[in-house]
Amino acid sequence: MATPFCMKRIVEFGDTDMAGIVHFAKFFTYLEAAEHAFLRSLGISVVMDWEGVPLGLPRVSASCDYLRPARFADELEIRVLVRRLGRSSITYTFEVFKDDDALARGQITAVFCHHIPGHVMESIDIPDAIRAKLVPYLESAACG
Repeated sequence: MATPFCMKRIVEFGDTDMAGIVHFAKFFTYLEAAEHAFLRSLGISVVMDWEGVPLGLPRVSASCDYLRPARFADELEIRVLVRRLGRSSITYTFEVFKDDDALARGQITAVFCHHIPGHVMESIDIPDAIRAKLVPYLESAACG
């Protein structure tokens, strides 16, 4: 199994609902923030200019299973791995932990597209240099 990218996050008061726990929708914000941090660590982004071509990674699927509640001021660790690299798509898996307790598991699929403002987005093959940066994080990849 590959070593996951890890990001820490403190639960803000505004993330919680009247029951004092993190509102379910906030977990998607946490997953997206972890995705962005992961991609930045590789020198890429969800919106970028790659070799003169404007690229974007719109989401086509997102899900989250909630296992235990998170509360105000909890320090969370969000772990990111790549479940699948398709021709043009990437599927991430996320695990959210407080200490050693798993709180949530999620998945997001995004598609690499030409991103030209005012034009319809069109999927493209994942550029080889970007694919090479992502491969070490494939769940099936060996530790390294």
